[in-house]
Amino acid sequence: MTTAVESFDTLRRRLTGALALPGDPRYTELTAGFNVAITAKPAAVVEARDAQDVAEAVRFAAATGRAAGVQATGHGLAGTFDEAILVHTGKLDECVVHPDGWARVGAGVRWQQVIDAAAEHGLAPLCGAAPGVGVVGYTTGGGLGPVARTFGWASDRVRAVEIVTGDGVPRRVTATDEPDLFWGVRGGKGALGIVTALEFDLIQQPSLYAGALYFAGADSATVLHRWREWSSTLPPAATTSLAFLQLPPMPGVPEPLAGRFTVAVRFAWTESPEAGSSVLAPIRAAADPIIDAVQTIPYAAIGMIHADPTDPMPVIEETDLLTSFPAPAADALLAVAGPAARSPQVIVELRQLGGALAAPPEHPSALCHRDAAFSLNIIGVPVPPVAALITPHAAAIRAALSPWSTGGALPNMAAGTGADRIARSYDPATLERLMALAERYDPANVLRVGQVPVRQS
Repeated sequence: MTTAVESFDTLRRRLTGALALPGDPRYTELTAGFNVAITAKPAAVVEARDAQDVAEAVRFAAATGRAAGVQATGHGLAGTFDEAILVHTGKLDECVVHPDGWARVGAGVRWQQVIDAAAEHGLAPLCGAAPGVGVVGYTTGGGLGPVARTFGWASDRVRAVEIVTGDGVPRRVTATDEPDLFWGVRGGKGALGIVTALEFDLIQQPSLYAGALYFAGADSATVLHRWREWSSTLPPAATTSLAFLQLPPMPGVPEPLAGRFTVAVRFAWTESPEAGSSVLAPIRAAADPIIDAVQTIPYAAIGMIHADPTDPMPVIEETDLLTSFPAPAADALLAVAGPAARSPQVIVELRQLGGALAAPPEHPSALCHRDAAFSLNIIGVPVPPVAALITPHAAAIRAALSPWSTGGALPNMAAGTGADRIARSYDPATLERLMALAERYDPANVLRVGQVPVRQS
């Protein structure tokens, strides 16, 4: 009888990259995610060096009755991959920017690498708020970034995808070559395979008028209602979000924000700084900012708009999409998450959608909910004494805003597994089509772990 060790030895001999088993020095490093509240426990990790390694790992998983999952930077870790084969794509680090306006990157590349390479040519990618996030996971989940109302979803800029589908076959996918896969990969996250490379269009945007205004908690009601009214008038050149913050005193947190309830209004303007300053004036006048960090910045500094943390931490996240955000919704949010509510959350954020995000794409995709007006994101850090309060309080926030909720969710926001969470990411027709494609390209259901739709038996 073949033992598990002998089987893994066989896989190891087929790889250009490395194989790590529990107890190996690399295993803990490769299974670590950004959210340290989740501990991955795969049976083995394949540290892929090329697409063939990925194919070998997927075929081995199918042959041994195991599932196969994927991780690159760890930001999208949503499940524990129990007893699965985890394919780590961090070594697929090709990053080539073409001066005529497009880029090709491997699955291990983070946005900051592309940002820096593109800046040399006056170009920029549609990256996320945190440039340390991986390109592939972000883009396959849609990709909602700081300039999204101007330029739309990152997934709509994709030209080509190189992917190993669940049947272990490496494929190159475009709008004309395997169009069903091209539809499904853009928005479908990991439903159909493990992406090894992406090619996508860049934009010409060397600089922005952007940053954040921070206000004291005492001004929350005034700022929130002003932002609500003001955002309804914004042209597509503006992208904005508002966040209630309770940031702990720790390195990287400015002293005026540390340990206090504050309100951040994030703003990115893609046209002239003079016009941007004029557009932002009503928010600057809402109250006296304790920090005004809105200025002309190089696109390469786009991460300073949201100033997301860069070090791993435990988090519990919840999310919703809203049809609108009228005055009663603002009052409901203040009552449950404002400065008098004793909220245990570190961040309660509203991102305005619309603009280019609502436009139909050139090539249809699996990305849904393009008509939503706002996204609600709730983030708590489960540490004493508030750990037990975070989940029920997040439920209370969602309940308070339920009259304006669509019932949907974006795949990349509060990433999670399970049929109920996946169903919130897609409308019924899209979910049915994704599951049908998964049955076609993954007949052994190898890709059944992680953030993927699985038909219930």
